[in-house]
Amino acid sequence: MSMKNVLGAASAVAMLAATAASAETITIATVNNGDMIRMQGYTDQFTAATGIDVEWVTLEENVLRQRVTTDITTKGGQFDIMTIGMYETPIWGANGWLVPLDNMSAEYNVGDILPAMAGGLSHDGTLYAAPFYGESSMIMYRTDLMEKAGLEMPDAPSWSFVAKAARAMTDRENDINGICLRGKAGWGEGGAFITAMSNSFGARWFDEEWNAQFDTREWSDTLNFFVNMMSDSGPAGYATNGFNENLSLFQQGKCGMWIDATVAASFVTNPNDSTVADKVGFALAPDNGMGVRSNWLWAWALAIPAGTQKADAAKQFIEWSTSNEYIELVAANEGWANVPPGARTSLYENPNYKDVPFAQMTLDSILSADPNNSTVDPSPYVGIQFAAIPEFAGIATEVSQEFSAVYAGQQSVEDALAKAQAITNDAMEAAGYR
Repeated sequence: MSMKNVLGAASAVAMLAATAASAETITIATVNNGDMIRMQGYTDQFTAATGIDVEWVTLEENVLRQRVTTDITTKGGQFDIMTIGMYETPIWGANGWLVPLDNMSAEYNVGDILPAMAGGLSHDGTLYAAPFYGESSMIMYRTDLMEKAGLEMPDAPSWSFVAKAARAMTDRENDINGICLRGKAGWGEGGAFITAMSNSFGARWFDEEWNAQFDTREWSDTLNFFVNMMSDSGPAGYATNGFNENLSLFQQGKCGMWIDATVAASFVTNPNDSTVADKVGFALAPDNGMGVRSNWLWAWALAIPAGTQKADAAKQFIEWSTSNEYIELVAANEGWANVPPGARTSLYENPNYKDVPFAQMTLDSILSADPNNSTVDPSPYVGIQFAAIPEFAGIATEVSQEFSAVYAGQQSVEDALAKAQAITNDAMEAAGYR
């Protein structure tokens, strides 16, 4: 063989080796929530079964959103799987930025995914992300503190009851806050909470002509109610508290009530992590008697960016981690209360899961959330805690920063709403909506 042929053969072997090596490792970007951390602990079992290694990039929620959005819009190619949600998935799928999940195996049983989750993670009937877990939001409360306050939590309370109970349960001397809620800036952090809350006050982001609505009485009522309740009954520094910060406070026994993602129920009732595990009750998110509750709908889901060279390996991981088999793996090791909730119909038909104390309230909350009819007055957008348009994330991040400045005592409600109105209308005009 000539030297040229030898070099050519060596080069081909090297290329094949490099390809094989690269196919053995996938990189996943995910959020630092408890269920995702738990999943990482079981990854060795996936690797043993498939030979595919997994590298994790685990990030705080706001940072994750920024990183994956930058990567997919610039075709950066850093990740083979991204953890995204119901906001990004249909938009990115429509843009051709995600690999369609339209040929999953028969054993995976796509039809078992809850319709609310499959619908929110699809575009034109094609699934673009698989839900690792699904959620709505609900009230988690201390049954002992509610009883001590002489009150009884209804299954479907009003905001006025919640505010009354929060004040009655507050005990500053013992570091107990009547209520813990998100104030942290970020469209999916404090922004998501206040938007879902505003729906029940009759507010909306836009009227039917895409005009901003922050100069309305409904938004003023929402923000003033929230600030007054949190000033009286919330923790110090709540302007920087998001999901994980409030989870920690509740587990330490420092919250009478917490309204947040239904997925948190397994963490506040886990005696290994929560000091109040045996004293937690659940109720639907509050309303104001206007026909709309303040619960959202969301899924943390796994999607494959179109630019990956490892789509087959990535799909294998998604099938494994969002399957019934994974649910049973967690149940066998950690109990049914700790499995990823809200994604599959069969979970809520499983007799082992029906005894989990928060299972039915989680399902009721998910089923009562309607992204197509999320506001009292008609709106032009789909979504509960977000408006499903590409511009929303940027606009809502800025607006949430103005709201957090109110929570921190840096400006008035009136000033924040005036700024929100200007920010939103300017952005919508620049984008050609108006």
